[in-house]
Amino acid sequence: MIELPIVTGIPRDQVEKRPDWLRVRLPHGESYRNVRSIISDHKLHTVCESARCPNMGECWGEGTATFMILGNVCTRGCSFCAVATGRPTEFDEEEPFRVAEAVRLMGIKHAVITSVNRDELKDGGASVWAGTVREVFRQNPGVTMETLIPDFKARWEALELVLAERPNVVSHNMETVKRLYRRVRPQAKYERSLEQIRRTKDFGLRTKSGIMVGLGETPEEVYEIMDDLVSAGCDVLTLGQYLQPTQMHLPVEAFITPEMFAHYKAVGLEKGFKYVESGPLVRSSYHSERHLG
Repeated sequence: MIELPIVTGIPRDQVEKRPDWLRVRLPHGESYRNVRSIISDHKLHTVCESARCPNMGECWGEGTATFMILGNVCTRGCSFCAVATGRPTEFDEEEPFRVAEAVRLMGIKHAVITSVNRDELKDGGASVWAGTVREVFRQNPGVTMETLIPDFKARWEALELVLAERPNVVSHNMETVKRLYRRVRPQAKYERSLEQIRRTKDFGLRTKSGIMVGLGETPEEVYEIMDDLVSAGCDVLTLGQYLQPTQMHLPVEAFITPEMFAHYKAVGLEKGFKYVESGPLVRSSYHSERHLG
């Protein structure tokens, strides 16, 4: 294995503010304003806003956004996530048409779509998912698409509804290493998420997953989840720094250095991933057009 760098990260209690490599510019520019206007006019949600993504200014400034369907209230309460938790009220069967039209108006060539968890729905929202993928392709010939989907609580027939529409990339984030699952994702299951990736690969689609670091994991645990993902048939891996969205969420345990992210990328490629996006500000949809293969 590639030699480990000496400095892997800076413990949170040893710094007064975020390191320089985590600073971003405020959103601005005509393209940014155009994206915001289209999203607002079509009554849509984006994970960029709901999850407080640090790359929103960069991506929106380039005319791209990650659409979040099925509302902006999640039925799960993951301790890392800024998306609101509660009992969702939104369920709009016309949403697929509005998303597809927004993709067309924005001139998007590669669309990224995600959603909240809707565990209270019989199919977990899979029918709206399938309709959205289908309608985006119908209204936008030639567009490519990545879908970042929930686990549907192992309702595999719901998963297959989405897979049957054949998005170009199907992503499902593991989020963290196995030991930290109960603390970080209390309503998710490590093996269930791996099984979903395995089933997606068996369906013949390109697979992707992402994890956060800086939550107290060790390098050895990151290597372990890499091995598990490769064994499940995962093609693309993203790694980024966890940033605490509010005081109610899990604290950052360490700020991982850019050198360590470069190390993780090299190790991931050595282990067999076809593409690894690794860096402090990387999020699952960052540079997603590069993940098509």
